[in-house]
Amino acid sequence: MAQPMMAGAPFSQRGHEQFIPPHASRPDSASRFHPPPVPLEVRKPKLLDQVRAAIRTRHYSWRTEQTYVQWSKRFIFFHNKRHPLEMGEREVSQFLSALAVEKHVSASTQSQALSALLFLYREVLKQELPWLQEVVRAKRPQRLPVVLSRTEVRNLLNHLQDEKWLMATILYGTGLRLMECLRLRIKDVDFARNQITVREGKGNKDRLTMLPSAVKEPLARHLERVREQHERDLTNGFGRVFLPDALDRKYPNANREWGWQWVFPATQISIDPRSRAQRRHHLHESVLHRAIKEATRRAEIPKPVSCHTLRHSFATHLLEDGYDIRTVQELLGHADVSTMMIYTHVLNRGGQGVHSPADRL
Repeated sequence: MAQPMMAGAPFSQRGHEQFIPPHASRPDSASRFHPPPVPLEVRKPKLLDQVRAAIRTRHYSWRTEQTYVQWSKRFIFFHNKRHPLEMGEREVSQFLSALAVEKHVSASTQSQALSALLFLYREVLKQELPWLQEVVRAKRPQRLPVVLSRTEVRNLLNHLQDEKWLMATILYGTGLRLMECLRLRIKDVDFARNQITVREGKGNKDRLTMLPSAVKEPLARHLERVREQHERDLTNGFGRVFLPDALDRKYPNANREWGWQWVFPATQISIDPRSRAQRRHHLHESVLHRAIKEATRRAEIPKPVSCHTLRHSFATHLLEDGYDIRTVQELLGHADVSTMMIYTHVLNRGGQGVHSPADRL
């Protein structure tokens, strides 16, 4: 029989088997001591799960989570699944160089990859690596924005219908970014004051912009149909919308209220990728992307038009109408007025404006 283990008795290096003196007989396999499994709560999560947890703790968007996790995974696989703690400046530089030289990615894509790796090392692995700041970032080229004329905007909108026309008109009439438009909630549209409140825009800032008179009546009709759909969802046991900052725990019934619903809800109920709850999300951005692309083709506009082109056109046309550049800056939500200087080049109004000498011949 094995002697009882005294306090402080040693353990074998093979595991937590009970120490058996040499003179004692070894018990059969059925009576061996097997330690209980390590509780799940003390097991260290996998690296990519740590990345996800760090992102969600900081309330970053789902898109940012997907992007950062994907870049971290690509970095690890590029170096044959080595752990990031085993790598350093040389491996990061090799990865970023390969993106530019072999994959021919743009400067913005390379910068995005570097930002993801900075987050991985700083926030997840808690590694202060000053050399990572010295990694050469690709210089993003300065491009002038594509701007439509007023006639081109009119032709483009004439080839859109229903909620696609409504969203595109709001983008052009308010200067909203696409995701700011898609994330609008009923409570953020003020028909009495003719204004729209943009919540958590770029830089996590709120701002106000105008509600164009051209969309008030069609938007009101659209919201009547959305309300009917919401009431059907409630009847069928759904109708709970996603709320930010854990408001659904603080106000358990707020996610059913009309004011919190999306202005542009999706056509189908889907599963939330984080909470796994079944709910109706807002429309996916690809819906308007495809509609704009098709409308551009049908309108025979030769320029490369995107949803963001309508925002550029909004800013340019306001400046053409003589509005102050700082006013337009606030409507767009730019933190620095220097960002607006690019539109002076589009307007050909740098300084007081320059006239070509050829026009004086």
